[in-house]
Amino acid sequence: MNPSASSTCPADEFMDDWLFLSPTSAASQSGEEAEERGKLKSKLVSAWNNVKYSWSFKQKSTFSKTSPVILLGHPYNLSDQGERDCFHRSFASLLWLTYRRGFPQLSGCALTTDSGWGCLLRTGQMLFARGLLLHLMPQGLTCTVGQHVFKDDMDLPEVRPETSAAGLENSKGLSKWGRTLSLGSLARGVESTHRRVVSWFADHPSAPFGIHQLVELGTTLGKKAGDWYGPSIVAHILRKASEASTHLPDLVVYVAQDCTVYKEDVKALCGASPTQPWKSVILLVPVRLGGQNLNPAYIACVKKLLKLQCCIGIIGGKPKHSLFFVGFQDDHLLYLDPHYCQPTVDVSKDGFPLESFHCKHPRKMPFSRMDPSCTVGFYAKGRRDFETLCTLVTQAVLAAAETYPMFIFTEGHSRDRQEEEGTSTNNFTYIKRKHERRRVDTCNSLDEFVLL
Repeated sequence: MNPSASSTCPADEFMDDWLFLSPTSAASQSGEEAEERGKLKSKLVSAWNNVKYSWSFKQKSTFSKTSPVILLGHPYNLSDQGERDCFHRSFASLLWLTYRRGFPQLSGCALTTDSGWGCLLRTGQMLFARGLLLHLMPQGLTCTVGQHVFKDDMDLPEVRPETSAAGLENSKGLSKWGRTLSLGSLARGVESTHRRVVSWFADHPSAPFGIHQLVELGTTLGKKAGDWYGPSIVAHILRKASEASTHLPDLVVYVAQDCTVYKEDVKALCGASPTQPWKSVILLVPVRLGGQNLNPAYIACVKKLLKLQCCIGIIGGKPKHSLFFVGFQDDHLLYLDPHYCQPTVDVSKDGFPLESFHCKHPRKMPFSRMDPSCTVGFYAKGRRDFETLCTLVTQAVLAAAETYPMFIFTEGHSRDRQEEEGTSTNNFTYIKRKHERRRVDTCNSLDEFVLL
């Protein structure tokens, strides 16, 4: 998707041409007629996207049993039935946030759906939701979704053997949440947390990380409802949403600048002082891994990052089609696809249905089709976790020695922060780049970006 070019997708262009043939010209339309035209266009675009999604969805992805599949830092041996079941439950537990229709009108327009334009906002939501669940759920537990029953939706927490806590080893194999007393308050607490996180991404103006809030914050960055949003823009929108929210006082979001994570800036953001507790942090690193196409030299590095448990996924996709990458097998990426338009769910009702927020079918695509513009996400619970993250991620990004690193960690503050604080630049850590910066043509890409 190219935000610097037309802000419409092929479906939008087709619908505009089709609707232009109607007897009533745009110039003579009243406000009410224009609104009805907008609603009709939204319905047609939603139907078009669902047809396209259904065609691709019928082509089931197959997975090899001879090589492991990596899902957000966890390897699974699919030749083993137990691990295969564990993989499917773990994948189905990820929040799947897709196009929706029928929500309250977005501010400043008549749109009641994000179908056809909001896919990058949805992939951003999915990455952020992964970070929130890691932050809020009991350590060592992953919520799992029943593979066959979605009416009551959620299974009890699965405790992986290598991370099981004392007294919880017998939690595997228990029935769905609310249908057992074996874990009692723990099960109820996990379900309550899961539902609370889902509600934060509801398609309603009051939801702190919902489509209405993200679009509103996007206006401060020059975007409006119906525009394309690139991975870098979405990273900054998520940061703004976190800053505006009162729900997570112990979590901050940091967005890297110029492919550089300034460690002193992160420490300052996390409240690194004797009088303040260290806040957890979600790191978002916008990068561009090539010109028009993905540079194959970066594939090994992307794999290494997805093998890290601190990695919460990648906002990216293929040209003109945003996806949320969560793992890989061999030379194929594993992803969640937001391009399915579903009815809006009223999360204010007790026991609202969860089935539309989870996907049972893993999909994959070749690395070679990956758009070079993307944003990588990481999560660190505390100070020690952050230092470990810096070490592990640095090792991963430096693994491809023949190429320029995807991004780097460095001591010191960024220039922007020093200018904000009015401090001298004498202590600023300058980084000598191997290559001059140059603007790249991204007419077929997800985002405009500076290639270093």
